[in-house]
Amino acid sequence: MQPISVCIIAKNEEKHIEECCRRLTAYGFEIVLTDTGSTDRTVKLAGRYTDRIFHFDWCGDFSAAKNYAMSKASHDWILSIDCDEYVESVDLPALAALMETQPQAAGRILIRNRFTENGQTAYEQVRVSRFVNRRFFCFEGIVHEQLVPRALAKADAARPKYVYDAPVTVLHVGYDGSAEEMREKSMRNIALLERELLTRGGDAYTYYQLGQCYRKIRDYEKALHYFDLGLALDVDPALDYVQTMVESYGYTLLDLKRSKEALNLLGVYEAFSKRADFVFLIGLIYMNNGLFAEAVQEFQKATTIEEFAVDGVNSYKAFYNIGVIYECTGHVSEAKDAYRRCGDYEPARSRLRLLQ
Repeated sequence: MQPISVCIIAKNEEKHIEECCRRLTAYGFEIVLTDTGSTDRTVKLAGRYTDRIFHFDWCGDFSAAKNYAMSKASHDWILSIDCDEYVESVDLPALAALMETQPQAAGRILIRNRFTENGQTAYEQVRVSRFVNRRFFCFEGIVHEQLVPRALAKADAARPKYVYDAPVTVLHVGYDGSAEEMREKSMRNIALLERELLTRGGDAYTYYQLGQCYRKIRDYEKALHYFDLGLALDVDPALDYVQTMVESYGYTLLDLKRSKEALNLLGVYEAFSKRADFVFLIGLIYMNNGLFAEAVQEFQKATTIEEFAVDGVNSYKAFYNIGVIYECTGHVSEAKDAYRRCGDYEPARSRLRLLQ
């Protein structure tokens, strides 16, 4: 198997860096850390796992820092992760085979985002291009940077068109921080993204990221504005971020109590209903419009779809909403059955206890 370098950039990440590096030791990867100005123990802790530590003067550009990190690696094959991402599994034989057959393609690793929802730990998952041969790829974008083919770097539509699913799973714990930390991070990213708009002009991906940042700080009007701008452009429904942007757009309309307007998403149902998340969202939109029979049908359909991003949309969350609808419409027996199908989901268990 060709050797692999794992490239990480860091600044004041003593909370995460040791666990991040420790998880990598089992695979024999070279660890390359680029520090952008830490004043805590980040560098000292990383030094327990690697001597490949470099320093980069922060210039407000994540791509510049990550490209520098890649340039310092000893090997061409690069896995790029963040300090708050912990490798959970790597199928080395399968990865080696893909390296032989897909040398100029981008490998999309599976990232499981952990966060707290209604007092419970929840997960969503997304595939992101993070594993490449640096001879053919570099990073682009000052924030929420993307790996792009070198021949396309700086082009407006610079996104990897040849990708494969790499057998790598990573747990992202960065959303576990306090509300204040999340707001600070979002405001930092908004400033960088708005600077990018001024220097490069607008594109769908930048608008999407701005919308997501404003959603995180619950400024739903601004989030909707940027989602509108992104979706007004010629976007490819097959791209993961476009799928997520459409879903975030729908949730933002619901947050703004514009549920009737959200029904317009039925116009793109065929293009986006291959993922359970969108079908679940349509169920919520019907539910918010008092169309309960239609909502139940969509939630039931969601449970039959394997592809999903947010944990529960094709299982316990869908059954829970079915239970709520049946309970509210006086069908207690059906409600109990739906709640039982939610497993250990505490909101459903709570309803069952009340209905006994």
